[in-house]
Amino acid sequence: MEIGLSIFPVILFLIFLALLDSFKLVIKRYLFGAILWGIISAVLAYYANTFILDHEKVSLPVLSRYLAPASEEIIKSLFIFLILAKKRIGFMIDGAIYGFAVGAGFALSENIFYLNTNHDPNIFLWIIRGFGTAIMHGGCTSLLSLILINSKNRDKFNLVHITAGFLAAYCIHSAFNHFYIDPVAQTIGIITLLPVIFVLIFKYNEKQLQNWLEIEFNSEVELLNMINKGQFMETRSGEYLTSLKNRFPGEIILDMYCFISIYLELSIKAKRNIMLKENGFPIIIENDLEEKISELAELRKQIGKVGELTLSPLIRMNYRDLWKINSLK
Repeated sequence: MEIGLSIFPVILFLIFLALLDSFKLVIKRYLFGAILWGIISAVLAYYANTFILDHEKVSLPVLSRYLAPASEEIIKSLFIFLILAKKRIGFMIDGAIYGFAVGAGFALSENIFYLNTNHDPNIFLWIIRGFGTAIMHGGCTSLLSLILINSKNRDKFNLVHITAGFLAAYCIHSAFNHFYIDPVAQTIGIITLLPVIFVLIFKYNEKQLQNWLEIEFNSEVELLNMINKGQFMETRSGEYLTSLKNRFPGEIILDMYCFISIYLELSIKAKRNIMLKENGFPIIIENDLEEKISELAELRKQIGKVGELTLSPLIRMNYRDLWKINSLK
């Protein structure tokens, strides 16, 4: 019963976050991977903290308040960095869910260990651990994930923003472990404020996603239609590409044209699948998608960084655009 009370709230909150995701962008295998990594990270953090306690002249309160929050948040965050590198997070919504899933796994592992080493029959203690400590772990990793994905989408993913994300998660975690506030009041504050904060973030992000889909989708469909009709050179985009003839060899211009055409086709299909998911329909996976994604990657190499920057007024290849194409795999 104790373990149920300590983990049920965080699982319930994770389901709550998943229900808020109307676009269903979260990939199930990565979600389960996040929970699994959370479980593993709790074990790794235990050994790291034990090592610090045994080999450094620090007291248990100092470890709990200042050192453990740092080691735990760093270890938990490794999964977020992994899926960012694999371009599997595109928006704040899925980033928040993956982050909270890592925290849920961490809390599950930590509370099972706590139960085995400190079998306190006080039900009130386990309610506090479930509604307070467990949700704090999920919320901190989720907050870090939100900051990282936001910086990625703004092309500002650098040491400053990474540090800011860690500091935000660390400060909340450390403040929680100080117990400046009565544990009951602290727990009530978490379960009251956290859902409101996430709802506001999700609403903002959903509006952002809708705008992104509507504006880009319409313009891309129109441009691809012009290409398919052989009228691309009559458009402003075509005129811009023609103006590059004096700067690039003919074969590179041709590669740029093919790159634009394949990118538009894949981008439209990716957005189509997102809209299908939102409305509860099965997504469409064409047989030649892998081949076209590989061809796009090869063309990207052929035109090089200079060619890619030159085409940026027509199409962008920032993190979200790469995630969008990657979502077709």
